[in-house]
Amino acid sequence: MEDKRNIQIIEWEHLDKKKFYVFGVAMTMMIRVSVYPFTLIRTRLQVQKGKSLYHGTFDAFVKILRADGVTGLYRGFLVNTFTLISGQCYVTTYELTRKFVADYSQSNTVKSLVAGGSASLVAQSITVPIDVVSQHLMMQRKGERMGRFQVRTSPEGRGVVAFGQTKDIIKQILRADGLRGFYRGYVASLLTYIPNSAVWWPFYHFYAEQLSYLCPKECPHIVFQAVAGPLAAATASVLTNPMDVIRTRVQASPTDPLCHGDSAGRGQSPWRCCPGMIVPVLRRLKDSSLAPRPRKPNGNLGVSHTGGGGCGGKL
Repeated sequence: MEDKRNIQIIEWEHLDKKKFYVFGVAMTMMIRVSVYPFTLIRTRLQVQKGKSLYHGTFDAFVKILRADGVTGLYRGFLVNTFTLISGQCYVTTYELTRKFVADYSQSNTVKSLVAGGSASLVAQSITVPIDVVSQHLMMQRKGERMGRFQVRTSPEGRGVVAFGQTKDIIKQILRADGLRGFYRGYVASLLTYIPNSAVWWPFYHFYAEQLSYLCPKECPHIVFQAVAGPLAAATASVLTNPMDVIRTRVQASPTDPLCHGDSAGRGQSPWRCCPGMIVPVLRRLKDSSLAPRPRKPNGNLGVSHTGGGGCGGKL
């Protein structure tokens, strides 16, 4: 019987790299398809002024579905899938950084903090330009706009095809802000996802360890992983959601007074920084349903590092 009080940590050298990357991309894509509507709803709730359009998560879901159908919940999805590249860069950076830090400290908390923050720095440098474009696409509504830009329509009133909309948004960003426009909110993204990732990993290991003491000896380690991942995701999302609201508004609605300190933004309730908070929590819970990582032959299953929740919410 395996010892619950000494859960083995799977490190970089234990992984079957080929299976790791192939399965990683496949699982990430499946997760992305299932949680993307929540990402779109979260973005719209965060950008809207007060409750001018939607009164909550369910209300937003119903109204978007009625106005645009199922495809309306996937606006910007094709562009957003390019962040799969940053996801693989994230997990590689995380694992290699852990290996490097291990030469200086054997503390799992220290390794997780440093590796998680470093991995988010690399991933966000790739993700932010994609995020900026996809968020503007998320803001498109029939006959209206929520963000700075609005895609052109055909003479018949129909919207242009998917990548036509993407091309149109890219041109408008370049025309308005130049290349710097694709990194709007970069600092806010770092201040959101570096703490998020740095917090997620230590909490994940903490919850897994505590569960190993509380659960019966017959309980397999994979149960600890399945429960610890969502708990860590919920904790990290609650702690970093206010900064995530600011990041989204800087990127998608930079004229918002909240982002510039204008008088119109003063005197607002502190809960203004928390619209749509339930959405990222739910999305992260879904992302963090960890699966065992492929190991080299004859390896035993230990605690998985690279689960969905560790990518700073950008899987």
